[in-house]
Amino acid sequence: MASSEKRLVEDSPAKEEGKVLTHADITKMAYRTVFLQASFNYERMQAGGWLLTMLPYLKRIYKDDPQGLADAMSDNLEFINTSPHVVGFLNGLLLAMEEAHQPRSTIRSIKVALFPPIAGIGDAIFWFTLLPILAGICSSMAMEGSPVGPVLFFLVYLALFLVRPLWAHMGYGLGVKAIGKLREASAKVGKAATVLGCTVLGGLIASYVSISIQTVATINEGASVAIQTDVLDKIFPNMLSFGYVFLMYYFIKKRQANPVVLILVTFALSILLSFFGIL
Repeated sequence: MASSEKRLVEDSPAKEEGKVLTHADITKMAYRTVFLQASFNYERMQAGGWLLTMLPYLKRIYKDDPQGLADAMSDNLEFINTSPHVVGFLNGLLLAMEEAHQPRSTIRSIKVALFPPIAGIGDAIFWFTLLPILAGICSSMAMEGSPVGPVLFFLVYLALFLVRPLWAHMGYGLGVKAIGKLREASAKVGKAATVLGCTVLGGLIASYVSISIQTVATINEGASVAIQTDVLDKIFPNMLSFGYVFLMYYFIKKRQANPVVLILVTFALSILLSFFGIL
């Protein structure tokens, strides 16, 4: 009996050398991902909720290393914006790397490289495909007087919540088994993610940033010149939008300006210039 109990303990994954997190810990962490957007803001997006999700387990990992915990907390409070439904995969992966005490640069590189594609995949599947289709079907059923519609939608959404541990354990298991490969590929993945991020950012700027001067210069009774369409757009279409974006970049990168202050200044300028009919 004693020998069989000894073998059972030795074979238990929770007792592996260097491991401090258990299967139950990863499951609890998966459900803590509901706090991901608890302190959502325009400067660091989901960073506060991300750290809140990870903090109890980082404390377990670095219980005898206050400086290590401080460094981990600082890194986990950096900008992140990803899909809430499958974020547990990334949480689990990075916890495995933290537990293995991988270099901080490697952990940060993997985080930065993976959260954008996870956001794209998760949002495409859940917010843009599954839930809209389901909402359309269930809404039609509800409009016809069937109580099945709202109940079905609730049950599917509940199921999506209940499978969160699946993604977390998948990521945690991958982290334990593939840390070496991830570290080797982190530089290439990070560079590719940077290029992809710049491309996406350029597309967002072109789509969402629009500055147009409404002022029209009158030459004589029969002729006038629109500053925007007849002058600026002939030289460089969307010149003002392009210039304003890089002006904000200059203030953030070179002057270390607070992004929140720049957002407020942008709002104020928009309201003021619109009031006077300039923009």
